[in-house]
Amino acid sequence: MSDFDDEKQKKQLEDLRRQEEEELIASLSESEFGIPYIDLYHQIVENEALRIIPEEEARSLKIAPFRISGKNALIAVRSPQPELLEKIKEEVATKGYAASFYMASEASLRKVWDRYVELSMAETSRVGGVEISATVLRGIAENISGMKDIGRVIDEAVGSKESHKISRILEVILAGAIALKASDVHVEPEKESARVRLRLDGVLYDVAHLPLDVYHLLNSRVKLLSGMKLTGKISQDGRFSIIEGKDEINIRSSMIPGSYGEAIVMRILDPKSIQVPFEELGIPRSLLQIVEEEIKKPNGMILLTGPTGSGKTTTLYAILKKIYSPEINIITIEDPVEYHIPGITQTQVAQVQITEDKRAAHLKTYNFLEGLRSALRQDPDVIMIGEIRDSETAKTAVQSALTGHLVLSTLHTNNAAGVIPRLIDLEVNPKIMASALTLSMAQRLVRRLCQFCKVEKSADPETEETINNTLENMERVGKNPKEYGVAKREANLKIFFPVGCNRCNETGYSGRIGVFEAIKTNATIEKIIPENPSEREIKMAAENQKILTMREDGIVKVLTGVTSVAELSNVVDLSSE
Repeated sequence: MSDFDDEKQKKQLEDLRRQEEEELIASLSESEFGIPYIDLYHQIVENEALRIIPEEEARSLKIAPFRISGKNALIAVRSPQPELLEKIKEEVATKGYAASFYMASEASLRKVWDRYVELSMAETSRVGGVEISATVLRGIAENISGMKDIGRVIDEAVGSKESHKISRILEVILAGAIALKASDVHVEPEKESARVRLRLDGVLYDVAHLPLDVYHLLNSRVKLLSGMKLTGKISQDGRFSIIEGKDEINIRSSMIPGSYGEAIVMRILDPKSIQVPFEELGIPRSLLQIVEEEIKKPNGMILLTGPTGSGKTTTLYAILKKIYSPEINIITIEDPVEYHIPGITQTQVAQVQITEDKRAAHLKTYNFLEGLRSALRQDPDVIMIGEIRDSETAKTAVQSALTGHLVLSTLHTNNAAGVIPRLIDLEVNPKIMASALTLSMAQRLVRRLCQFCKVEKSADPETEETINNTLENMERVGKNPKEYGVAKREANLKIFFPVGCNRCNETGYSGRIGVFEAIKTNATIEKIIPENPSEREIKMAAENQKILTMREDGIVKVLTGVTSVAELSNVVDLSSE
């Protein structure tokens, strides 16, 4: 007899009820009210539309503005009563728009209401939710299997005579980037052309060169989609969206002026890219058990460190999804909200720009500190702070960890041992810190060797010595390499190297994985914190914890064929002891 999956049954019932509601609204919209039906789950929601009607009013009236089309504001309503429609028309008219109504289910309206968090008091965070046809993107992606294909298709689009050539070029670039799972698109104007590069697994690759006249038109197209000023030659940020099946892929765009024009970077925020299970981040098994124990506790502070692009956000999101439960309240303060996690309240920080006439001066600055203070008034169980940047935020976060909250955040240090000196530098009381800080983690990302083309060869003498020294040091402090699937080998050491094939775009690598280290705040560490210890002293005090360092974790991944020495040496200093 199979077990009864209560959660699965609940989800099936919810899906059934939603489907029934959608069918009922669809039948009533035209027959009873003469208003077209819309399912907002398959529509792009524009932040500029949300600004027409405040969130509180939208929720109370059960309405949802979701798009601006010229001078028309498209608004979904739950119950299209004549008095309500007339009231909305008048209000929208005062802002220079004519209201166009659609009938939608309450579930659809909630989808729009949830997007109000992206505004987060930030008048400058414009989002141009202009849809690029997912059908077109899929059609292009089917003809792209590698970076050479993108260059070929771009060249074909550049040479075409069709009237919408620039839109086609942008679609090709984005479709190729999404198909190859690139994280960023870079368009950089040079003296005679504009270079197009894609960032795959953290490394930039050239894919095409655009004529400068095409670049200037593409520049204007991206600005228009992103809600930027077309004539501005200043640093600007914006975003737009692509609906791909049931997923909404956000493109966060940025422009900065350069010698030959504005450099364009489009970051692809694909929800699938953060759907990495907690157990598959690459955390060593012994450390994974420690992290699981710490995140189950009702209070304390866990800090992640590492440079920009080291995967800290993905790790934090994986932890949040691991601990999420309907019984607890989780609030995040981010800059910006890049990915939406169902069931979690996510807020976005924003700095007010004071204009010359001071008209913006009355708006309240919503930074990490203010966000944290506001979050504490919401009775949270878990708080995630995107980054601790200043003394006040650090002190408030530590106090939160002492008053019954689990606090997750990031800090800029080179390694796990640097967390304590950095917090002391931010004027956190060492005696209080010892009780609040439970775990300091550091991480880097390395590319995985392609499993289809990697080859095993003998290591050179220098590499062999580095690996054997690392293994000897592990054994010296009581860490058993055999527990991690490796054994000490004195001579003729063989490791894996990248080659390159069609499956990995001739790079030799496919995907990335983390290398980690951590220091738990145990009795030994607590004892030395008030003495303002150096990083070296903290490392020595933590040796008895027998947690792998990033160097040791990386060497284990090299010996087990996960990555290469060359790749590891790019992110971890293999010469240090």
